[in-house]
Amino acid sequence: MDPSAAQTRLLVTGGAGFIGGNFVLAAVASGQDVLNVDKLTYAGNLDTLASVQDAPGYRFLHADIGDREAMLAAMRDFRPTAIVNFAAESHVDRSIDGPAAFIETNVVGTLALLEAARDYWNALEGPARAAFRFLHVSTDEVYGSLGDTGKFTEMTQYAPNSPYSASKAASDHMVRAFHHTYGLPVLTTNCSNNYGPFQFPEKLIPLTINRALTGKSLPVYGNGSNIRDWLHVADHCTAIQRVLEAGRPGETYNIGGESERQNLDVVRTICALLDRLSPRSDGVARETQIEFVRDRPGHDQRYAIDATKIATELGWRPAHTFEQGLEDTIRWYLGNQAWTDRVLSGDYRMERLGA
Repeated sequence: MDPSAAQTRLLVTGGAGFIGGNFVLAAVASGQDVLNVDKLTYAGNLDTLASVQDAPGYRFLHADIGDREAMLAAMRDFRPTAIVNFAAESHVDRSIDGPAAFIETNVVGTLALLEAARDYWNALEGPARAAFRFLHVSTDEVYGSLGDTGKFTEMTQYAPNSPYSASKAASDHMVRAFHHTYGLPVLTTNCSNNYGPFQFPEKLIPLTINRALTGKSLPVYGNGSNIRDWLHVADHCTAIQRVLEAGRPGETYNIGGESERQNLDVVRTICALLDRLSPRSDGVARETQIEFVRDRPGHDQRYAIDATKIATELGWRPAHTFEQGLEDTIRWYLGNQAWTDRVLSGDYRMERLGA
């Protein structure tokens, strides 16, 4: 991130999670002041932020975005120039098992945060009021599923197919409504599948890495033909910063990695990289650990992002190729097993969810 970025005081929600944590680390490193607000549910991990916990520009607040009064008090105390909302329940399989938590956080919680932000913004005056932004981080899953061709654009009709994507779609619409009803200067980003350091090991890439290293089977849903566009989390963070700096209030920006891959190909690539970087003691190829399992209910076949708008308007493009980004990610997990072990010391044990 550019140290001269216009947004210098950021209230970041969900900053102890995967994408939020990486964003906080980059923002603090670039000299921006950050108030990290996180409820610290199962996916929130302050170990991710150990390197900045004593940084002069960093603060942490253990709170729920659904607590409107606490959010407004935090805003009035910290005086942010922007709010970046990462806070969300984010795993499709968990939403199948328990959709209510996704409505509570992603819809009701976002509404409370928006109401607090509106009240805070309404009290600002002059340049501070004009410069303020509320950036809502969302997902390409709100658009539904694609066939063999085509890509999601910012004009694609919403068609969410899981409780998770439905809850994110509802929050996106609420953000839009607060702009058109109250004038709140909002920005929305819809990203493709993220990967990289500090990702909770229920998601495909870290789950596969960690199960492969411990000799467990590597579950692949259906026949593994489902396609996702993969975005390195560092690229996602630079895109969000760019949208904060120059995005037009009320607009949506799609963020993609230009890296469509079938799920089975992703798992096979991880196996091949691990065989090179950390081979099994018995010399057996890790691809033999792949196991095809019953498909996820309502599993979307393909996501693909058209990121033309952010490229042409804001000059952003991903810096990572998937192959190099994946190898870097695997090297990070190999070098940070202690982090993974601490994460897995909670309730999650890499079991299947959402069956």
